[in-house]
Amino acid sequence: MLWNTVNQTVELGWDFYLPVILFVGLIALAVPVWAAIGACAILMLVMSGDLPLSLVGESLFSGIDAFALTAIPLFILTGDVLVRTGLSRKFLDVAEALTNFAKGGFGSATVLVCGMFAAISGSDAAGAAAVGRMTIARLVESGYPRPYACALVAAGACTGILIPPSIAYIIIGLVLGISASTLFLAALIPGLSILASILITNLIVNRIHGYEGGGNLSFAEWATNLVRSLKSGWYAFIVPGIIFYGIFSGRLTPTEAGATAVIVTIIMGFMMKTLSLADFPAMLLSSAKVNGVILPIIAFSAPLAEALAIMGVPQGFVTSITSLTNEPWILILLMIGILIAAGCVMETTPNIVILAPILKPLADNIGMNEIQFCIMMITALGVGFITPPLGLNLFVVSGITGESILKIAARAVPFVLCMFIVVLMIAYIPAISTSLLPEIYQ
Repeated sequence: MLWNTVNQTVELGWDFYLPVILFVGLIALAVPVWAAIGACAILMLVMSGDLPLSLVGESLFSGIDAFALTAIPLFILTGDVLVRTGLSRKFLDVAEALTNFAKGGFGSATVLVCGMFAAISGSDAAGAAAVGRMTIARLVESGYPRPYACALVAAGACTGILIPPSIAYIIIGLVLGISASTLFLAALIPGLSILASILITNLIVNRIHGYEGGGNLSFAEWATNLVRSLKSGWYAFIVPGIIFYGIFSGRLTPTEAGATAVIVTIIMGFMMKTLSLADFPAMLLSSAKVNGVILPIIAFSAPLAEALAIMGVPQGFVTSITSLTNEPWILILLMIGILIAAGCVMETTPNIVILAPILKPLADNIGMNEIQFCIMMITALGVGFITPPLGLNLFVVSGITGESILKIAARAVPFVLCMFIVVLMIAYIPAISTSLLPEIYQ
């Protein structure tokens, strides 16, 4: 173990604290995150004098000059095309047919389709919006209270960054120098564990309150419905099949898998006559807007990361924290708390680029596997997306339904607890995130 090998003392002054105060203030004033990060980085460099400002421009471009990043707009576009062609509804039909044998069947189908959408788009907010528009009204018709239906969709949509392929794992892999394909493989069991925990929690809550009936089908009726749904929508699963097989077999890189998925989805849309050339401008603009939020954050994080590294902030953080306690399990709980709190107030990308380089040395110091650290970090951030009262997914579903944030947040508590349990398992049981990897990573 590398425990207690860091003994460097770092004195931080106003050249650190004032830029951080500026960053927090700009975020509170709703200034775009990339602008807040950029202002913080420039002020830090000016006040510390550690790097010449002439290098900022070079850092901006070098920060996004990575082939792996080209996968991000491709997965975003695939998710957008999926919704516009109506293929996402085929997922819902199959998921509903698969789960309608039990009570709470449509609630379970909603969670499953969130996972299916996550396996293509890699984005939680996109999943919450797309699935929410398809399912919330029907969940209410099935007997669920509207706030609970919103909370269920918000929780299921958290799998957008947890089930591979995920944009979050591409970014953290770039920041920490780890292969995205390796992280995708490592995230498979944790991501499915989160999905299963949400499914089980919904079944328990539904049984306690009796929100949704059902479960009266015979095996023959259930099998007939499932076969009928698969016959009418089997082709929708070609897209996630290409992505999963291509990446996990090693035949395709994440970028190649994303490009192939886009082409196949567009072809299927033309064949189904649900997509036309007239849809392309709006479709490309929508995807460009999402991508335009992510890449500037990554670009401006590069000079900030360099400034923090030169000032010794990561090492100083490790020294300060380890001076308080020598117990690894307490330090892990502290990291999880920081990540969940951060996930409540900011999107995944800025959290990764700011916190990963700071927390990674602490994880190294207690002997945590770097792959396990990455999975724990992304999963904990995912919990933050539905943690009351500031979880970002809560705001997404509130925006598309008009339901009160506080009412949704109150119904989200059981899902927060079940996801938190999975995070603890990932943090304390390395095999959950490393068992599928080659021995060199374990």
